[in-house]
Amino acid sequence: MVMPEKFREFQLFVKPVGSHCNLACRYCYYSKTDSLYQSSSPLLMSDELLELYISQHIEATTDTSVMFSWHGGEPTLAGIDFYRKAVILQHKYLLPGQKLINGIQTNGTLLNDDWCCFFDREQFIVGISIDGPVELHDWYRKDKKSSGTFARTLKGYELLQHYGITSEILCVVNARNVNYPLEVYRFFKRLGARYITFLPLVEYNPEAPLKVSPGSVQPEAFGRFLITIFDEWIDRDIGAIDIQIFDEALRSAFSREHTLCIFKKNCGGVPVLEHNGDFYSCDHYVEPGYRLGNIRDNHLAALLDSREQQKFGQLKSINLPQYCKSCEVLEMCNGECPKNRFIQTPQGEPGLNYLCAGYKLFFRHCLPFINMLRKVSEDQED
Repeated sequence: MVMPEKFREFQLFVKPVGSHCNLACRYCYYSKTDSLYQSSSPLLMSDELLELYISQHIEATTDTSVMFSWHGGEPTLAGIDFYRKAVILQHKYLLPGQKLINGIQTNGTLLNDDWCCFFDREQFIVGISIDGPVELHDWYRKDKKSSGTFARTLKGYELLQHYGITSEILCVVNARNVNYPLEVYRFFKRLGARYITFLPLVEYNPEAPLKVSPGSVQPEAFGRFLITIFDEWIDRDIGAIDIQIFDEALRSAFSREHTLCIFKKNCGGVPVLEHNGDFYSCDHYVEPGYRLGNIRDNHLAALLDSREQQKFGQLKSINLPQYCKSCEVLEMCNGECPKNRFIQTPQGEPGLNYLCAGYKLFFRHCLPFINMLRKVSEDQED
């Protein structure tokens, strides 16, 4: 196939049911978007819009791999038939030589044999949210009746394993489970996890003493959590289990670009498409000021390339404090996510990342191993 001259790197989070969810997790950041679409009925992407989106997504893709990322809320609430239609439309518009990839992020509680047969047949990659063993998972991840969801989530995960579906565990690291790093990690290992992502919980609250909610992870505790797991991973599991933040840290040993948006020098490559076609700059900025348009009126490629979206991404490096620019682990962090930059540097400069102290602990701990890998790589090139 003939590829366009312009290279466009993006991963669009599509919200086919908006923020609609069957659970009521205490730390859900996306539920606040309910107020944007209270009058929308039904809260489900129409067949006409689904086809428009898929055709535009494929047209906007400049790589040979076309990645669709289905998110929520809880995206399985759209129903299997919605995704069956999506796959048919994807093949309708896919160009010769392009490879199709579908990923979906779910709480796992609604999965059954029908879902898993579909995911298996269409080779979906499934992310499933689990925060550790039952006493840790159920602390925050509850349903609308305030009941724990662990048993239902575990059943969903076991079904994914039974069908051999590629799955990744997403663990939100919060004020509770951060104190049990090995218990969490070894539990995931017992589940047979091959891919794990640790996502730190940071809930900004300007009225709180530390500007975060009580459930938010403390920076140094998060750093120690990662260090403890990293040491066991290096000793026993490297090459057998992929842990996203570890993979990102080790990329610097080979002078490779980060793949995770929070560690890139500039961001803006992970925007959001809501159920009605509205385009927002980022999953954490789904609010009126960051709505750049609607794909009914503007082609997806134009929204991705827009001056507003480019500026949004570039502000990450432009607003980086001087304190960060002289940091020894800058290339591993790049100031992390802008949504977490709400504290001051020791010199009083605004815009320091809340998690800075924790990332410093972790990345400095990694440096000896990274430097060893870098030397091995350099010696092999000589």
